[in-house]
Amino acid sequence: MPNKTIYVSDEDLPLFQRAQELAGGKLSTAISVALRRYVETEEGRKEGYDEIIVQVGQGTGRKQRFSGVLLGEWGRTTGNRMEMFRVYRSRKDKYVLHVDRSPDWTDSLTSGADNWLEGLLSRGAWRSYLGLADSSWGFVQGEATLEVVDTIEMLRGKVPDEFYDLIAELAERPTVEDLDI
Repeated sequence: MPNKTIYVSDEDLPLFQRAQELAGGKLSTAISVALRRYVETEEGRKEGYDEIIVQVGQGTGRKQRFSGVLLGEWGRTTGNRMEMFRVYRSRKDKYVLHVDRSPDWTDSLTSGADNWLEGLLSRGAWRSYLGLADSSWGFVQGEATLEVVDTIEMLRGKVPDEFYDLIAELAERPTVEDLDI
């Protein structure tokens, strides 16, 4: 295995020492992991892709990262909840669906009404919103999911139909178009 010499400034020495500790005592492992990630990110950026970081799971959940380009976003409300759909094309030509659902809110004054405004007006709930009456409320934690599919057709039924029609057309376009001008 060939040897490479790396010169480290005095200011950066603590960084290299900490990297070596985190890599189980092997500085070459830490450097290789960091360089692999750097090369992948920069090559993707030059090809027109961005580094995407999304949250998945309930509440704060966890973060997942990939290289991709956003094809579109679609938002809608259903009941007391908001849903945001985002579709990306990954660097490996897969399609990534990120769905973020807000908490499902409920309150004692507008529950049972077909919509928030109806409950607010018909039950006198407006008094509580003005601070003139007691009220209670709560929510069920929101959640976000990430799904990877091989083809754009596999997204049909997983996103609203109107949104699918918009992104299906975009999916066929190249990420970067080279112009010979």
